[in-house]
Amino acid sequence: MNSASAHTASITGITSKSISESIVVLDYGSQYTQLIVRRLRELGVFAIIMPHTASLQEILENQPKALVFSGGPTSVYDEGAPAIIEGLFESDLPTLAICYGMQLVAHSLDGEVTASSHKEYGKAVLTERRSALFDGVDSESVVWMSHGDSVTTLPSGFEVIASTADTAVAAMANTNKNIFCLQFHPEVQHSQDGQKILENFLELTGFSRTWQAEHIVESLIADVQAQVGDKNVLLGISGGVDSSTLGLLLHKAIGEQLLPVFVDNGLLRQGELELVSQSLRSLGLPLHVVDAKEQFYKALAGVTDPEQKRKAIGKTFIDVFSEKARDLEKTVGEISFLAQGTLYPDVVESAGGHGAANIKSHHNVGGLPDDLSFELLEPFRTLFKDEVREIAAKLGMPPAMKNRHPFPGPGLAIRCLGDITAEKIDILQRVDNIFITMLIERDLYGSTWQALAVLTPLRTVGVVGDGRSYGYTVALRAVSSIDGMTADWTRFPHEFLADVSNAITNQVPEVSRVVYDITSKPPGTIEWE
Repeated sequence: MNSASAHTASITGITSKSISESIVVLDYGSQYTQLIVRRLRELGVFAIIMPHTASLQEILENQPKALVFSGGPTSVYDEGAPAIIEGLFESDLPTLAICYGMQLVAHSLDGEVTASSHKEYGKAVLTERRSALFDGVDSESVVWMSHGDSVTTLPSGFEVIASTADTAVAAMANTNKNIFCLQFHPEVQHSQDGQKILENFLELTGFSRTWQAEHIVESLIADVQAQVGDKNVLLGISGGVDSSTLGLLLHKAIGEQLLPVFVDNGLLRQGELELVSQSLRSLGLPLHVVDAKEQFYKALAGVTDPEQKRKAIGKTFIDVFSEKARDLEKTVGEISFLAQGTLYPDVVESAGGHGAANIKSHHNVGGLPDDLSFELLEPFRTLFKDEVREIAAKLGMPPAMKNRHPFPGPGLAIRCLGDITAEKIDILQRVDNIFITMLIERDLYGSTWQALAVLTPLRTVGVVGDGRSYGYTVALRAVSSIDGMTADWTRFPHEFLADVSNAITNQVPEVSRVVYDITSKPPGTIEWE
């Protein structure tokens, strides 16, 4: 372990420098910016987000083959509105500009943008399409609009390539410069042929679309080997798909230099220790197990604030890893890196994204101390969950393990509202186990992105036999999602929910009431804390 100077968290993982072609998505504040990235990656192109305040040099350092301008909440003529980066158009990079991005192109190139008398929010039908950008798009294709301003005068060299009933310039293009502009959002599911339009843009700009799981694995292994060299890496492994996949990847990349450590923090799911140990060792990982339950409960004693829980857990993990590292160094030599299965949504929600609000600190992002004595190794930091699952499949992970629902690094501590005690965690473990087991038995687990139980501090009156009870209220939550950035609550059959509720109240006497959470993300997050 490095004892000289402390290292701050470095942004590691795949960047566009390590692959042959990429797209830079400039973020002008749209809630859909991450979705644009996801859609482009689904089409086989590596896309990354950069802030609209980046310099031209910073953008070009990522060697993009094209650019995308995202939407945004402001008007281009407002004081202080985001502007085009100086010299960007002179770079001659093919560009797709969306919503605010389209208005910004018009405004910057001496076109005219004004407040529209016919504001469009929601579904609209494209008409008069005149561009290869719309090849293969249905003649009555519905697109999703969200704008109060419109382009009223085209910039020089541009032509209208699509309209709607209320918007004369629903899309415009300068084909000589390969600049295509859309007033609507092709990235959202409400735009029926949006993915086809994005695909056409890639075809028009000559992308080979090689961003596939095989290529990702090759790039990650090369990046890890280059960064790590002959140094040792301590991997904090939880048994979830992210850290387990990272374990397989690092083992393939650096072999015996990898030291995977599983910490029993007392906040795990029922039977997790046995399941994780057996599963990972069967995959060839030389797992080191540390019993640190007492340390975590001591760190969480009296802590009720969700952010403080995450930070306390993050610090305790680092303390445990540091202590274990000192022990391992006696036999393997210095350990320089701490590896984590941090994902892109973790970074975005912890304000690691450009201009993002701090929604919640993930214990392995916002919860890390400033004086961290390891250099961080986070190869998945720019990836989404479904991309990690594809990598897991390529590395030979069994389907049952690969398809496990996400489980938060802080464990059940953030599903137990209020103060943390061993007794409360025991109750929550039993409730969670009943819920998940019944999902599997009813063949509902695989069609759900994530399912969880929450122990609330609320106690309510109940009736058990002929007597009065006064037990806890637990909330069940299940969501459907693609990448966790947005999610909708899962519509389970009422009969299933009734059976789960009966099972919980019958088998967990401390619980007297069960409720089901029907909040989507946004406005709620998937976890309650």
